[in-house]
Amino acid sequence: MAAGPKDFWDKVAILVQPLGGLLVGIALAGVGFMGSDTLNRRQTLDTNARLYSELMSRREEAESSLRKDMFVSIIQNFLQPKEGELDVKVLNLELLAYNFHESLNLKPLFLDLSRRLDKVKNPARDEYLDRVNRVAKEIAAKQLFALEGHGKSFRRSVDLDQVRSTPGGLALDGEHVAIGDKVCDVGLRVLRSNTDQRQVTVRLEVKAPDNAQDQVDTRATFDIGWFDFPMIDNTRLANGLRCSVTLSNFSPSSADLTTVCFPGEYASLKDRPYYDEVIQKLQEAARETPAGKP
Repeated sequence: MAAGPKDFWDKVAILVQPLGGLLVGIALAGVGFMGSDTLNRRQTLDTNARLYSELMSRREEAESSLRKDMFVSIIQNFLQPKEGELDVKVLNLELLAYNFHESLNLKPLFLDLSRRLDKVKNPARDEYLDRVNRVAKEIAAKQLFALEGHGKSFRRSVDLDQVRSTPGGLALDGEHVAIGDKVCDVGLRVLRSNTDQRQVTVRLEVKAPDNAQDQVDTRATFDIGWFDFPMIDNTRLANGLRCSVTLSNFSPSSADLTTVCFPGEYASLKDRPYYDEVIQKLQEAARETPAGKP
């Protein structure tokens, strides 16, 4: 059967058919190029991330090795049972405090050196005591400033003459603390003071706001002096927070106390969380994650 004359659309189909193949080839080439470019960029990012991770890991290893050698050298020299050389011991304590105050409880070393300085007769004794107290105040202030960025703090002034004349201690004004979804009421009672050692004895009471007056979640009694640092010397609360009381100022007639509450993960490096705290955080994270999402 003879074919009829070709109409307009037949002619268009004849012209477009090879063009369509060309367009398909161009599209496939474009998709391949884009896929290859995306893969190359992904590989470059992975390579850069791996290289950065390796560099950071090596840097941390080198820094840790340096800090370990520095710590061993200082602590061995500090603990040598030699009399005298007070200037060397004060210098070593300063080095330890400024470099390792977040991971070590240095209070015993401060107390030991302070007791030694009180017993010796040295023209520079007062200068050494000032240096020891100054570095302790600087470390406490530095840690307090860091913790205030993640928690909440409040300050109270104490009349020590009133403490001495009040049986059972002087109760200070409480504070309602709210950090995220965790709230509590913090109360302080100053029981006694020691002018010679420049410290006060404090009872800390923390309870949930909806508790009855006689129900306390956390109660602790401790001494507060210049050598108590908030990242190290703190009290675990029932809701996973930490609470620390520091001495900001002291005189024979008055003292200033600063109390800071903060999340437990910002405590010192040596202070490991309890297993129940880890499990609680994992359960909270699981509840907060929507169903079907990783």
